[in-house]
Amino acid sequence: MIHSCYSEKFGIPRQPGLVKNARGAIELLPPCDREEMYRELDSFSHIWVQFVFHEAMSDGWRPTVRPPWLGGQKRVGVFASRTPHRPNYLGISVVRYLGMRKEKSKLYLDISELDLLNGTPVVDIKPYVPYSDKVDMASSGFVQSGDELITVVYTREAEDACKRYEKTSGRSLHALITELLQQDPRPASQRHKHREYGMQLWDMNIRWLAEESMFTVVSVAKRLSENGHSRTASWGDGK
Repeated sequence: MIHSCYSEKFGIPRQPGLVKNARGAIELLPPCDREEMYRELDSFSHIWVQFVFHEAMSDGWRPTVRPPWLGGQKRVGVFASRTPHRPNYLGISVVRYLGMRKEKSKLYLDISELDLLNGTPVVDIKPYVPYSDKVDMASSGFVQSGDELITVVYTREAEDACKRYEKTSGRSLHALITELLQQDPRPASQRHKHREYGMQLWDMNIRWLAEESMFTVVSVAKRLSENGHSRTASWGDGK
């Protein structure tokens, strides 16, 4: 099971590797929580993670979808896209592997550069092998990388809140927010709207204002639980 800085679907990058400061871990559950099953995995820098799009299952799937790379205006076949709404709901991501950790009798694989929601079920793990997994001169169809990054600025209050959080948690919140917003996490249908948005990272609520060519982070505050108290993350401080 995935423990992730992404507490909700909105804000998750569309592909792994785009946000270097995104941190998480794979909690190893029985019968896959035996250390010998991961012997020599430390010799690899990256791993493939096969998982289930568990929060997409209730929405069902359709044979065609509108991918964000085409502005949400054109339909393509479900198997010509990366949509989570698939007949088998299986996904695969390559993430950076940071090593194994034992905490309170549980085993974790620490990872970064992920695009996975907190609580995502993991099906399988395999090492990434560059000589065969990397395909030179491959075509990517309508999927194009975003070369232009959006400028991200912070109010003084938001800057100070990030510093306080980083000092107590050890997490690089400021860098994470910046990398995420530079990719423009908004749906394609809202790319031209100037309004305030929000997302959740770890146990923090982030609010930012989208303008013509710039995003301004206006507030960074502790997320409240149902009883109205500040929510404190229970896993991975400093990760």
